[in-house]
Amino acid sequence: MSEDLFSALDHLTATSTVVIDRPRGSAHPRYPAAIYPLDYGYLTGTVSADGDGIDLFRGSAVGNGVVAMAVIADIDKKDVEVKILLDCTADEIGTAAAFLRDTLGLGTTVWRREVS
Repeated sequence: MSEDLFSALDHLTATSTVVIDRPRGSAHPRYPAAIYPLDYGYLTGTVSADGDGIDLFRGSAVGNGVVAMAVIADIDKKDVEVKILLDCTADEIGTAAAFLRDTLGLGTTVWRREVS
């Protein structure tokens, strides 16, 4: 069942343009002390729970595709969102999760794609 979800995420990333609006090393717009550890952006032509494009972290493992997804609960915004982890290494998946959870204080669960 999870492979159906990851196949759908593959389709979304393949048929959308990735826009990186917060490059690695840039500050979060609301929390300037929070520095993005990976490129962060969204998929054009998609819609997430907040009405903007589906968010994603892009790592350094070009060609890996969608390797995981993070589901976050933001108590301040009172919403839940999904963030795609694209082309990330195993370490980068952990880094993205720690940034969301520890730096931004968001409830975060990460589902890694099963590799056969």
